[in-house]
Amino acid sequence: MHKILIVEDDETIRMGLKYFLENEHFEMMEASNIEEAKFKLDDQPDLILLDLGLPDGNGFDLFEMIRQHDHIPTIFLTAVDEEVSIVRGLDMGADDYVTKPFKARELLSRINNVLRRYHRKHDQNMIRIQNITIDLNGARVRKGDIDVMLTALEYRILLILGLHPGKVYSREQILADIWDTNEAFVNDNTLTVYIKRIREKIEDDPNNPKIILTVRGLGYKVSAHE
Repeated sequence: MHKILIVEDDETIRMGLKYFLENEHFEMMEASNIEEAKFKLDDQPDLILLDLGLPDGNGFDLFEMIRQHDHIPTIFLTAVDEEVSIVRGLDMGADDYVTKPFKARELLSRINNVLRRYHRKHDQNMIRIQNITIDLNGARVRKGDIDVMLTALEYRILLILGLHPGKVYSREQILADIWDTNEAFVNDNTLTVYIKRIREKIEDDPNNPKIILTVRGLGYKVSAHE
């Protein structure tokens, strides 16, 4: 269930959107001004519906603050006569805008389109191997919902293998890649130790690995299968 934050000082609009979108199976949060919205951001909404005219500032101020820390898909809610504001918002990186008064179904279509675009782009920066996720942007690895703490070399080795599931990498290829990027000597025996450590962190049973497989006489590969 996607979580949407409505930042809108008009209570009628805010409550109407909340009722409609909850019936469309979204989890809704609301704020009537910038200060309230800042607190609600801690709950990590998946999308923001942001009114430009707020009692304690304008929506651009909040949008700029958000963009300094995170990329949360944002749709501006604008008045019909705010063409200059619309252009400014899109130039700043807003994902879309809807002019008031708007039809609820049109807004729903815009919300779904923005979320689809965002998740497609997000997925391009993620590698998923069974229950392991590698976040290329944040250089983070997760096993299910739990962060996996890898050293820089462990992460690099997993990334080399994970970029092409099913492809066999010889030990020499892995060592050459590590050498090129790390200026630290890792010999053949050390690589064995690193593979063992990675398995201990990501495999359910390190002694019977299902993710990083040894291809006898050739090297290693990441399993392309569940």
